[in-house]
Amino acid sequence: MDALLQLVQTINMYLSDYILIVLLVGTGLYFSIRTKFVQVRCFKEGWRRVFGNFSLRGGKHGGGMSSFQALATAVAAQVGTGNIVGACGAILIGGPGAIFWMWIIAFFGMATIYAEAVLAQKTRIVQPDGTVLGGPVYYIKTAFKGGFGKFLAGFFAVAIILALGFMGSMVQSNSIGESCQNAFGVPSWVMGLIVAIVAGIIFIGGVQRLASVTEKLVPVMAILYVVGGLIVILARIRYVPETFGMIFRYAFVPNAIIGGSVGYAIKTAISQGVKRGLFSNEAGMGSTPHAHAMAEVKDPHEQGTVAMIGVFIDTFIVLTMTALVVISTLYAGDGILASGAAEGVAKTNMAQLAFGVVFGEKLGGAFVAVCLLFFAFSTIISWNLFGRINVRYLFGKKANLAYSIIAIAFIFLGSCLSNDLVWELTDLFNQLMVLPNVLALIALGGLVVATARRDKDERL
Repeated sequence: MDALLQLVQTINMYLSDYILIVLLVGTGLYFSIRTKFVQVRCFKEGWRRVFGNFSLRGGKHGGGMSSFQALATAVAAQVGTGNIVGACGAILIGGPGAIFWMWIIAFFGMATIYAEAVLAQKTRIVQPDGTVLGGPVYYIKTAFKGGFGKFLAGFFAVAIILALGFMGSMVQSNSIGESCQNAFGVPSWVMGLIVAIVAGIIFIGGVQRLASVTEKLVPVMAILYVVGGLIVILARIRYVPETFGMIFRYAFVPNAIIGGSVGYAIKTAISQGVKRGLFSNEAGMGSTPHAHAMAEVKDPHEQGTVAMIGVFIDTFIVLTMTALVVISTLYAGDGILASGAAEGVAKTNMAQLAFGVVFGEKLGGAFVAVCLLFFAFSTIISWNLFGRINVRYLFGKKANLAYSIIAIAFIFLGSCLSNDLVWELTDLFNQLMVLPNVLALIALGGLVVATARRDKDERL
């Protein structure tokens, strides 16, 4: 296990420190400039499309989903352990400045995810029975014809099945198990078993049951977490200016808090921001286009603007709430991490310690455990859908049952295995997914730009 962990960590270091930074920032910059910053120009339009006709009862849409159901499924995948445990890990390893780099990745990622949603809509396939099939494998084959396109699509499909369907679910159940054990004393394997059983029931229900669950669960869990975070921030309001100051200051001089040389510290802060930013908002990773492809909309541009709001909610609202709570309680003022690392603080219990400063140890731990349960569980069911679409692409519809059974087993196993190894394996396959996805996005960039630049009257 130790040898495997070391090998995976080495591969991840090269991927996240060099390749991913260039690919994610470069792709985000490319689409931001070519679309004349669609994430700014069309932000209001996307917000209106999401919340203008807000409803928790989206109804049935044949083999697809309503635009809001697609967004809820995407946000369910985005808002998970990455927003709590992942953000805490980034701060603990890369310092408070890592959050600044997560913001940068998210801003440019809004343009990237616009491109993903547009291409998912343009290349989706509607089966005779109304079932909608869509996602990166379809626009990868559109971008690259022949054997090379099939190879890239197959590579992506295998990577996402392993990353989200199997390894990613292990991360989520692992975090649920640890947080509930810390808060309530319930053995992590017991929580893993419960989550596996409930998830299995939803998996069997298919797309419509999943859409019905996510459209109700996502708004409730987001509001619950944000309200709890606001209570902590109000209680620590005098430290909020210092908190923001630390985020911006330590983005460029992180060695002052995490040690080492200036160059090493900055590289650590940026790589943590990129790696955890990818795991959190998933822009450029190729996961959420599966949900956006299913949306029943008049024009691909519509779902592109909706997709941008998903990244905004994930990073600039939910993840930022975690960052402000953690930094204002543990780093600012008399926080236990004000002078550096403290014994007993890990990414798995960091948020619970932070909320505990205001709520008290027991209530703070319980609050985070409940929120993490909702966040991680919603991610598990959305990720299972994304994996299932690619299983069907590779092996046909008959393979869905076998895939679901294996996925349920991985959910349970995740609650029993080493946290570090599970996270590193998930990071590895997440990062491998980016490579073919980004190549296809750039190759089809002209289609995205044409869609983004069309006059509003023409789109309607």
